[in-house]
Order: sequence, then structure tokens, then C-alpha cells
Amino acid sequence: MFDRLIGVYLVEKGLLDKSQLEKAYQIQESNCAKLGVIAVAEKLMTIAQAEQVNAMQASMDKRFGDIAIERGYLTDTQVSRLVELQGNPYLAFIQALTDMDCISMSKLAEVEEEYQKLHGFTESDMATLKSGDVEKIVPLFLETEDPIYRGMFSMGIKNMYRLVDSHVFVGKAYKTKNIKDEVLGYQKFHGDQNAFVGISGKYEDVQRMAKAYTKEEFIETREDALDAVCELINCINGLYVTEQSKESKFIELEPPAFSVSETEASCDEIMVMPVYICGGEVKYLIAVSKDTKITTM
Repeated sequence: MFDRLIGVYLVEKGLLDKSQLEKAYQIQESNCAKLGVIAVAEKLMTIAQAEQVNAMQASMDKRFGDIAIERGYLTDTQVSRLVELQGNPYLAFIQALTDMDCISMSKLAEVEEEYQKLHGFTESDMATLKSGDVEKIVPLFLETEDPIYRGMFSMGIKNMYRLVDSHVFVGKAYKTKNIKDEVLGYQKFHGDQNAFVGISGKYEDVQRMAKAYTKEEFIETREDALDAVCELINCINGLYVTEQSKESKFIELEPPAFSVSETEASCDEIMVMPVYICGGEVKYLIAVSKDTKITTM
């Protein structure tokens, strides 16, 4: 997720253009990050130390980690940890950018720092973002400690990642009393917990999401697209209800519903999380309330 967040930020800052970003993502898919890049990103080595070890590798039949240990730059434990991180998507993205020689490691470090300050993230938050753990990343974009919101949003985005698009990323969530969009799919549930869960947005973005979820290219009607999105919502909520039942909580799901024309959802508080998925943007809506009103325009 952080590879997408930083990628967008680099384009916004004018440090990459869109074609360079797409190329980096293509390279990322086929490459894994080198230990030197990971060591610098994890702040275990300086750029100068990593470059020195890389230069020594050119004349020595030894691995990067072995040389770094001999030079006293890394410990055995640290090298083992770096090897584990080689499959990390963000680090593979950094490797792609350095392979393309379009931005330096030092500049990337500056960008990370700027991004951290801009969003008020701590060092621990940044480590979580770089970990690739969607379930832990999502709460960073929620300005609430409410365990229900945190659990429901994490469950939703984690399963969008699993079932729809492994490159999904999110924006900062916000609270509102009403949200109006071109199309809306939603489900309510009640019992020991009341809630409304919805996905809304422009039809073309929701359609792309529906096609990715169903693996069908010929979803042509609004009804078919929204029906698929409702199926996804029902799947996510079903998993959430099963998890809650383990804590002896009874929740009953109502049948999902949708609107294919402009619709407004309103109640005392709706939490809205922007979700960037399948090349578009939708809104993931959760209201912990039994009084959510749906009005078709």
C-alpha cells in the first residue's frame, strides 16, 4: 500500500511523471529489493556504507550480507531480518526507482520525511506503513480509537486487497452526516451491534471494481455492477459477523441493497474512507447506527 501512496506523492511533487511511475510498478512486480537498498531504507546502514559494500562485491565472491557483517555494518540477526524483508512491496518499489536511476536514495529519504511530517505520522507509523500489513495500516488513516470502526474498516480493506486489487490504497477517513454519490451499494445489520456499510462513487469506478471482483469483463449494466459490489459487501460483513460471534456477539445481516441513480445516505455520523482501487476511487462508508436513511434523488 505504501508504494502506491508514495508513488502518488512523488508525482504530485513533480519528482516523477506518470509514465515513470507505471514503469517502476512494472519493474517492482518482477524484482525484489536488494539487501543494500533495504538496509538503507531501514536505517541500518548509511548510503555511503551500502555503496562501499556494493563496490566490494564487484571484486569479491561474497554476498552483500557477509561483507556488511565483516565490515561491522550489520549483525547476523540484522542480515537475517533484511533477507525476510526482500519480498516487501515498498522496498521492491524503491529498488525499481533506483534501477531506473530517476531518483536518488537520499531524495527518497527526504520525500519519506516530508510525507511523514505532512500526515503527522510517527516513526512507528512509518514502520507500519512500510510493513505492507494492510490490517495494521488502515487504522493509521482513521482519526478514531473506536475499536468497532477500526475493526470494520480493517476487515473491509483487507478483503478488498485479498479479493479485488492487491494494489488498493486508502486516504484519510473523515466524518460527515450525509454523503451523496452517483451509485451506492450497501448493507445494514443489527443485533448486539448496529451498522450500515456501503460502497459509493462514480459508476465507472464502481464498475471497474465489480469487474475485478467477479473476474468478468462484460458487466455492462448498472444493476449487474452494483449487484456484484453488494456481493462483496455481504462477503466482508459475513466475515466480520463470524469474527464477532467468537466473542459471543449476535449480529444479523439484512439483505444488501443498491441504487443505480444518485443517492444520499444520511445519519448522525458516517465515517467515509476514500479507497483507490482498480484505477479509480470509491468511498467506503460505515455508520455505527441503526438510523441510516437512504434517499434516492
